[in-house]
Amino acid sequence: MPDTARSHSGAPEPVALSSVPLDLPARFDEVIEDLHVVRLPMVTRFRGITEREVALLSGPAGWAEFSPFVEYGTEEASRWLRASLEFSGLIPQSTTLAEAAPSTVPVRSSAPAADANGGTVAVNGTLPACPPDEVESILSRYGRVGTVKAKVAEHGFASLDEDLARLREFRRLFPDTTLRLDANAGFTPTEAIEACEAFADFDLQYFEQPVPEVEQLADLREELARRGLPIVIAADESIRKAEDPLRVAELGAAEVIIVKVQPLGGIGAALDVISASGLPAVVSSALESSVGLAAGAELAARLPHTDRSRDILGDRVACGLGTGRLFTADIVAEGEALTPVDGAIPVTRIVPDPDRLQQLAVDPGRFEWWAGRLQNCWSALRV
Repeated sequence: MPDTARSHSGAPEPVALSSVPLDLPARFDEVIEDLHVVRLPMVTRFRGITEREVALLSGPAGWAEFSPFVEYGTEEASRWLRASLEFSGLIPQSTTLAEAAPSTVPVRSSAPAADANGGTVAVNGTLPACPPDEVESILSRYGRVGTVKAKVAEHGFASLDEDLARLREFRRLFPDTTLRLDANAGFTPTEAIEACEAFADFDLQYFEQPVPEVEQLADLREELARRGLPIVIAADESIRKAEDPLRVAELGAAEVIIVKVQPLGGIGAALDVISASGLPAVVSSALESSVGLAAGAELAARLPHTDRSRDILGDRVACGLGTGRLFTADIVAEGEALTPVDGAIPVTRIVPDPDRLQQLAVDPGRFEWWAGRLQNCWSALRV
């Protein structure tokens, strides 16, 4: 194992917050009175979809988003609901970290607002799988960003030639921009080695989740070290989908972890995972509206900064929260979406625009589907 591997034995074990039952009434509509479901059209196909459905709910702390992908089952989706209830203030934010008490951030409504007292967080641009001649136009939507994450392995190893053509065009256009890759676990271990050999020419900051299993990530790191390939491995699915997200640190399977608020069950749970893993972290979105991105921005603003994170990620970590640029419409008025300006987004609360909620609303059948899903997740979280 490379000498950067770390075992966290002896580190404090976080409470498994996503499994702690909640004292809730039988039905969600006894508590959640304001529920909206909208469909957001996308600029280009991303993650196999061209539209994104999200549910929005309000609570004492403001608006929150519940948007597990439609294929996720109740057990996985219920963690997303826990995060939504926490961010809206319907349940308290729970964390073992004393310094991680909920922060106070300003509210951004549909009216123009001056920059928030909550500051800003740096974000990366996102380059989906696309033909090389679309690279410039897609990334132009982000304005000036210092870091870009490119998706690869859309069709597994069969996409490698297309990936390389896209990356060559990216480097021609942006020779000095920091580049990350994300395979979404699209390679087998053997394929990942061959892909890393090819991708090493592009001067990567890190390569995110090239293979599915934690043990495969650990083996890949060993093989990369043996071959002298200077590629940093980051873990995403092995954190947000795993029963034990700390196994990545235990096995030295990655040098960076990618954390997402909804999949981990909330800001408090995410902070606990970061603390207990001891690894540098990057906050990323789950392809959310501005309401969901606001929760990610709050987490990003509270990331610990260590010598190790600075060595790999730089002084100001660029988080994957610029994905609002992938939508052609959002739930706020024109110009008020939580999208990057000069490579950053504000740390702020978002209030949806009533007209947009109406314009983007799903049909009654889809609303009932989401309401039923929310109820199933609600019941799964109850004592």
